[in-house]
Amino acid sequence: MTDEKQPEKPEEQKQPASESQPKPSEETKPVTPAPAAKPAVSSAAQKTSPPQQPGVSRRKFISWFAIGWIGFSAAMAGFLTSVLRFFFPNVLFEPPMTFKAGIPSEFQIGQVDERFKNKFGVWMVRSPEGIYALSTVCTHLGCTPTWLPGEEKFKCPCHGSGFYKTGINFEGPAPRPLERYRISLADDGQVLVDKGKIYQQEKGEWKDPQSILKV
Repeated sequence: MTDEKQPEKPEEQKQPASESQPKPSEETKPVTPAPAAKPAVSSAAQKTSPPQQPGVSRRKFISWFAIGWIGFSAAMAGFLTSVLRFFFPNVLFEPPMTFKAGIPSEFQIGQVDERFKNKFGVWMVRSPEGIYALSTVCTHLGCTPTWLPGEEKFKCPCHGSGFYKTGINFEGPAPRPLERYRISLADDGQVLVDKGKIYQQEKGEWKDPQSILKV
């Protein structure tokens, strides 16, 4: 039995894939999204200068230097003040406790001499018995009374206390008479007043011979 060769079928020509596949229509083409818009930058931001490097400006340096100099000067002033106080201690300059008031003939009987009121705080009074020195301090609260020649009395302007020419209190809240100071005659014949010694009438000290100068 003979093998009969079957006639070979002619090979079909293959078409390229690009031609065989149908072309997509315009409706089926994929849409590429548009890139997002960049935020607009303002002109002010563009003009902003770059940040400065940290440092000390000239003006700030001068300010700190001035503050430091002032502090140094204050410290030196305090130090020098302490040194001066150490070498020169505080001294209270008070009126002297004793003073000369002149010769006895300068004082008239029945008169109140006010020449020594402001400087020494003393009234010089001459009576028929002698000369005495009265304190100008009111015995109530320490005010300075005023001598009223027309009324022949010392009148305190603070609370109305009144004193006779002798210093005895007779009106107002003053609890006791004015005080007297030691009085004597100096070697040169002048009246010498010593405020270091006080005589109070309520204690019977006006009887002391040094509370009045017999002339």
